[in-house]
Amino acid sequence: MTQHHQDQHEPAAGNTADGRIKKPRHKKFQTQSYGERMAADAAAASPAAGEVRDDTARGERRGGPTQYSDRGVRSYDRAPVKGYRAERANQPRREDDRPQYRRDDRPAYKRDDRPSYQRDERPTFKRDERSRDERPSYQREERPRNERPSYQRDERPRFERSDRAERPTYGRDDKQHTKRDEAPVDLGTVAPDNQFAELGIAPRLIQRMARDGITTPFPIQAATIPDALAGKDVLGRGQTGSGKTLGFGLPTLMRLAGGRTESRRPRGMILVPTRELAMQVHDALEPLAHVMNVSLKLIAGGLPYPKQIDALRRGVDLLIATPGRLIDLCEQGAADLGAVEIAVLDEADHMCDMGFMPAVTTLLDMTPASGQRLLFSATLDNDVDTIVKTYLKDPVTHSTESGQATVTTMEHHLLVIEPGHKQSLTAELASRDGRTIVFVRTKLGADRVATQLRDRGVMAAALHGGLTQGARNRTLDQFKDGSVPVLVATDVAARGIHVDDVGLIVQADPAADHKDYLHRAGRTARAGGKGAVVTLVLPHQRRGMVRLAESAGVDAEPVRARPGDQLVTELTGGNKPSGYPVKLPAPKPQRFGKGGGKGGKRFGSSRPGRGHDSRGGSGPRRSNGPRRTDGKSYQH
Repeated sequence: MTQHHQDQHEPAAGNTADGRIKKPRHKKFQTQSYGERMAADAAAASPAAGEVRDDTARGERRGGPTQYSDRGVRSYDRAPVKGYRAERANQPRREDDRPQYRRDDRPAYKRDDRPSYQRDERPTFKRDERSRDERPSYQREERPRNERPSYQRDERPRFERSDRAERPTYGRDDKQHTKRDEAPVDLGTVAPDNQFAELGIAPRLIQRMARDGITTPFPIQAATIPDALAGKDVLGRGQTGSGKTLGFGLPTLMRLAGGRTESRRPRGMILVPTRELAMQVHDALEPLAHVMNVSLKLIAGGLPYPKQIDALRRGVDLLIATPGRLIDLCEQGAADLGAVEIAVLDEADHMCDMGFMPAVTTLLDMTPASGQRLLFSATLDNDVDTIVKTYLKDPVTHSTESGQATVTTMEHHLLVIEPGHKQSLTAELASRDGRTIVFVRTKLGADRVATQLRDRGVMAAALHGGLTQGARNRTLDQFKDGSVPVLVATDVAARGIHVDDVGLIVQADPAADHKDYLHRAGRTARAGGKGAVVTLVLPHQRRGMVRLAESAGVDAEPVRARPGDQLVTELTGGNKPSGYPVKLPAPKPQRFGKGGGKGGKRFGSSRPGRGHDSRGGSGPRRSNGPRRTDGKSYQH
């Protein structure tokens, strides 16, 4: 049934069908608003005037059943109030008992009752009433004038500009050019049998080399120096260690001597593939450049930029650089190769193998096409031949050696071993007197083999590209001075090792091709010396290694070997290591300037890798004096 039909059948309001009074519906069905219901409750609850309040209804409103409740009376409902409170509630309320307060009874406040202030009542001040004689007066004439000393300008001695000593004048042109005019130092007489004099070398260079015992040129030097001095482009082909450094270094220094270099515009450039090789070329040419008043600067990665940029700004005659860093400086505007008179490429084949071919061609394009160019390489294939055809004009070729190893000065041995004997045999071969280089393929392999050798009692250190420049320099220094006789190196790092008296090369991992084999073997038998090359070959590598040796021109038959064999001792002089672990020696203390560190550089020497402020190397020292060198340091 719908709500409409329900409304039709509902009885009258307040009654049910049987005539009983209908209880009020629940509050949610009531039609009155909340305010109307409250007003009705208040009217029903408040008694009329003179009526007595019914506490029973009050009790029902407080806790008992109300008119809205349909429940019966409960036992816990409140009972009517009894006693004093009930009597008081039944008494009528009297409103006159409480005193009333009326606002009109308060006295009114009037503004006129406030006392007024008259300005005329303040006493006036008369300035004329004070006598002027009462104030003390100051008379300027009372002070004696002779107490203060007088200063006469004429008493000051006059300064005559002619009394000042002669001060050198500074011209604008002096900032753009650098030229050192130093008094020549007597380096001794040239021996009549000195063969460098026949090649046309300057007497001062001959005297300086004679002090180090260098009096006879090597074949590559005797062949290339005369043509290089004549201004021709030279193509030199020879193995590492044949003396190529002096072959291009002496003609370069003689050509640059006596000229002027503008700021940021060097006149000579020598490109080398690695930082280590660049440092060694710099060290070899530095004393010779000093006697010829030619400034040098090493430009290589891993060394701080600010010192290199500042040296270029002041003006440098000759740069010895790696391609990557020199291109960075040229792009920054710190170097301009437009004034290069002579450009040298050392170990060009190695630079091409390392991926420097685009960088080398970019740098050569920056140099004048009319300049002289010298190129030295062990091989003349692929990219090297492209450089020769593109940038060298009618080059004079000198090849003192073939592209193969010199068997007469080296002994080559192929030892076929079992995989489990490789570690023991490597330790026995390295445990000998003299310097030894062990070649591996990877950087992790270099660290692992060096650690294994030290654990067996062989002092060895690792050298690879993952080390910082400072660590690489320290390792090379320890290898040169003999404190670490065994060096474990990778192919890339070994390209920059130019150390004399390396008697043994151990190839723990065979070379990848015949060129790598020749470069590895070139670390020994340098400058006419003798040495041995031992390659450890696993059974599955035997055939490939035999073909590689034939490509390199090496005639060696594979021989089986085991740890403890007499063959190892006969071939290399190695013996069984002690077996007691050893630790690498601590780095040498850093050198300071004159006076025990006072007045010198703050963090010690300026050689690469010696200073803390250079983050692995602070660059070579400036060419401001001769430098003590070892006997055959020029023969690279």
